[in-house]
Amino acid sequence: MLEDSLKGEIQTAYRKLLEGLELTPRYGQRLMIAEIARTLGNIEQNAEGYRLGNEHVCVLEAGTGTGKTLAYLLSALPVAKARGKRLVISTATIALQEQVMHQDLPSLKKHSGLSFDFALAKGRRRYLCVQKLDQVLEGVEDNPTMALFERDMIASDGGGFVELAGKMAEDYASGEWAGDRDSWPLEVEDRDWARLTTDHRQCTNRRCSHFSACAFFRARRQLEQADVIVANHDLVLADLSLGGGLVLPSPSDCIYVFDEAHHLPDKALNHFHHRTPINQTLRWLGNLKKSLTELNAALGSQPTIGRLLARMPELLADIEPRLGEVFALGHQLADLPNGAGDDATNHRFERGQAPEALKEVGHNLLKGFAELSRALEQIADILRESLDPEKATGLPKENAEDWLPLVALLHGRALEAHALWEAIGISDPVDNPPQARWLTFERFNGEPEMTVSASPVSAAETLARHLWGACFGAVLTSATLTALNRFERLQEQAGLANRYRYQRLPSPFDYSKAVLSIPREAVEPSPPGPHEKAIVDFVNALDVREAVLVLFSSRKQLAAVSKEMDAQTRKRVLAQSRLPKHELLSQHRKAVDSGQGSIIFGLASFAEGIDLPGKYLTHVVITRLPFAVPDDPVGATLAEWIESRGGNPFMHIAVPDVSIKLVQACGRLIRKEADVGRITILDRRILTKRYGRQLIEALPPFVREIDGVRQG
Repeated sequence: MLEDSLKGEIQTAYRKLLEGLELTPRYGQRLMIAEIARTLGNIEQNAEGYRLGNEHVCVLEAGTGTGKTLAYLLSALPVAKARGKRLVISTATIALQEQVMHQDLPSLKKHSGLSFDFALAKGRRRYLCVQKLDQVLEGVEDNPTMALFERDMIASDGGGFVELAGKMAEDYASGEWAGDRDSWPLEVEDRDWARLTTDHRQCTNRRCSHFSACAFFRARRQLEQADVIVANHDLVLADLSLGGGLVLPSPSDCIYVFDEAHHLPDKALNHFHHRTPINQTLRWLGNLKKSLTELNAALGSQPTIGRLLARMPELLADIEPRLGEVFALGHQLADLPNGAGDDATNHRFERGQAPEALKEVGHNLLKGFAELSRALEQIADILRESLDPEKATGLPKENAEDWLPLVALLHGRALEAHALWEAIGISDPVDNPPQARWLTFERFNGEPEMTVSASPVSAAETLARHLWGACFGAVLTSATLTALNRFERLQEQAGLANRYRYQRLPSPFDYSKAVLSIPREAVEPSPPGPHEKAIVDFVNALDVREAVLVLFSSRKQLAAVSKEMDAQTRKRVLAQSRLPKHELLSQHRKAVDSGQGSIIFGLASFAEGIDLPGKYLTHVVITRLPFAVPDDPVGATLAEWIESRGGNPFMHIAVPDVSIKLVQACGRLIRKEADVGRITILDRRILTKRYGRQLIEALPPFVREIDGVRQG
């Protein structure tokens, strides 16, 4: 039961915040605060602080303008502190993470009267490794690890990189830089940053001679004191996949708020997707083979390591030819005897079942990578012990420091390969969807590559067990959580139980200020020729002063339409394919500010997260209903399974997913209460197909206009 004192604290904080920020209370925001406080405040706990009961999650769809960030902070933070828990705010995008960290939380702390500390959580790879920085500055180019492995894998310009490292060392030592990649004032190339950071396997933690100066552990110490931790979905999922509590607090000690929660299922799937590129694997195995002489010279005097290294040639001799066999077999199975073309090509195995020939060679590779993983893990463990002055392993500390990064990196790659071959050969449960399994053929730097992949088709079971089942409490929110006005699709994808609380909050916007138009120019998108001509004719006829966002479903169609624009219209077009996103938006605003029209041509990423309020966007044109590309192996395998059980995958998956994307695309127009404008859909299927009415009814109550005639 939510105590009266806690209820009063939340109400007082809300009143102070409204006064301090001179905000008008919003009905939807008040409802959201009440719903979160009720759900989280009613969670009971035992004497040890563990949750009792299973009604600890609420799912709230709150449209733009609700003020949901301040609503969930105001309601969840007092409850978290009262229950002795940490509040973890997780977002899907950097933009929202920065807004919460640098705007919303400081405003809340300043004006609400609530006392709390907050910190930003990032993965270890976002931080500088001081030991690696020292190696660069000391000119350890003769380090055997660098010479035999890293230099081969990571190209660099040498002098420029060392100059960058020197500037970083200077700014970090003076306190001007916190040691994280995101706060470095200039863009850092991936290849350069990879030489300056580390992961959890390579890091030696307290055994490192630079531990007291470590940027990651300095940041982690701040996290330990924070009442509110701002993270992202990837970090939360990565921490859970490692067992929880390694970077973030244990889930049982957390109340999570997942903003932009509609991204969570896909993010989770990515974390459980296993892949092994065959030729890349052969390259790192070859580097290991080349380094065995130096490894023996540096580490072989330690008896256990000496024995393990002596076994390595035999292990590698067993694995390498089998990988070559997989490469040839894969091309044969995909009927690509001469290799892949320039474009990536997927070959999916029906019903997720890998052929017996692939499973057989995969079984042998599974055993080989298991032995290699164990050997590398044992060597890495001994190297870590050698860094401890109280442990006598017989190895000099310097040798261990030199070789641990390489051994740990190879161990991680061996584990990834082992996980892939295990996923290829494992039997799928009878009553659950199978894993998707497929081959991808492509070229890197002109060389052919074949990647073997396996992925669950749903993360529901994993999220249900390791997240919802383990956490103290959780809130999921976004402007688009329902599909066709229902929560069922999200429940199915994210493993959310029916007993949790679900609510759609009213929007503060008057959607009758916008017109939803399906004009006469709208045609069915197949064949593509007439549809592209219809788009060209429609865009050419737009008012020259309009601020327009035209959304395309494919890069190919965007390019084709751009090419056919008349000369005057083309001057106003800013195409996503030609400019970085921030630069494109900046040029668009400048054009609008100067009184000129501007037309953005964007792909799917512009249908979400683009904020162009008021005069900066008065017309959204959706060229085609945003159905997913049909060759996605994960989606295709799930559809196949649904069909095998008598279901209709198109109505079960494709149409609900389009509904969500269409709502998001239309949501670009009305960003503030005073916004007005028009949304045009140039795909006549929304009128002619049976599912079209469902899609229209799931949209906000815009004024409808069909073939130029206002409806109702």
